[in-house]
Amino acid sequence: MYRFKVEICGINTSELKVLSEEEKTELLRRARAGDESARKDLIYGNLRLVLSIIQRFSGRRESMEDLFQVGCIGLVKAVDHFNMDMDVRFSTYAVPMIIGEIRRYLRDNNAIRVSRSVRELAYRALQTREELIAAKEREPTVEEIAERLGEKREAVLRAMEAIVEPISLYEPVYNDSGDALYLMDQLSDTSDGDEAWLENMVLREAVGKLSEREKKIIQLRFYANKTQMEIAGEIGISQAQVSRLEKAALEKIRKEL
Repeated sequence: MYRFKVEICGINTSELKVLSEEEKTELLRRARAGDESARKDLIYGNLRLVLSIIQRFSGRRESMEDLFQVGCIGLVKAVDHFNMDMDVRFSTYAVPMIIGEIRRYLRDNNAIRVSRSVRELAYRALQTREELIAAKEREPTVEEIAERLGEKREAVLRAMEAIVEPISLYEPVYNDSGDALYLMDQLSDTSDGDEAWLENMVLREAVGKLSEREKKIIQLRFYANKTQMEIAGEIGISQAQVSRLEKAALEKIRKEL
């Protein structure tokens, strides 16, 4: 395990080297031949890749230094397992390895404890999802993942939702160079009344200004209670695209409100 340890204290990230594809190929070839110096140079030459990836997780309450260390473990695994016969660039192979290592760390350190059987089913579902994306070149539905695993759809859906990190009520959801708007600010009672009626009318007007695709996503997400993965499969785009469109739509609604 010592070979996976990466010290970042004192490293000036601005001075990290960026390798060309030719340099990566040569270092990989030498590393495969047992050259530890080449292996080390390849790892250090890709630390910027790890740094760029952990920025995706900057909104979490995790130490960025810890995430960097975990991401480096994924990088080292990518270096040691990359098959040079594959017709892909090293970074294409390394990115999901690094992200996967970070996500495993975050799930295992989740504040809510999930049973091992549920967690293992979720990991299998995520791995199957990646395999189906590669095979079908689109976001698979929960039904397709469950069928491949030989599990019930409800069990797969519950398992995948169980490993999602909970959001604090004091998580900022909007900040426009002023006071932050927190998730708790969005919660209110559901009692009827003139104020509730007025809020519903304003909300309908705000939603009415969205594009047809944004309306569809908001309707499926918050009224039909579907996951982003289910929505992606239904409308034929990736989960990442659903996430971006949902975020943009909510931003437009907040501005209207």
